[in-house]
Amino acid sequence: MEKLSEMENKTYKFIEKVGEIQTTNLPKRMWGAIPNLKNKGLVEVFKKYTSYFRSRKKKYVKLK
Repeated sequence: MEKLSEMENKTYKFIEKVGEIQTTNLPKRMWGAIPNLKNKGLVEVFKKYTSYFRSRKKKYVKLK
């Protein structure tokens, strides 16, 4: 694993503890670390439906 900054490490540990989480439910200070973790290949960002009767998808993040 590459050397992570302090915030990237906190974000990675938080996602590891929680599992799959909607990106907007992350603490706001952690939002900026998601693209860096994605580029390093540590997390996966994907879209899925939140409920069956809504046509809109939301972004989620989880560890690879």
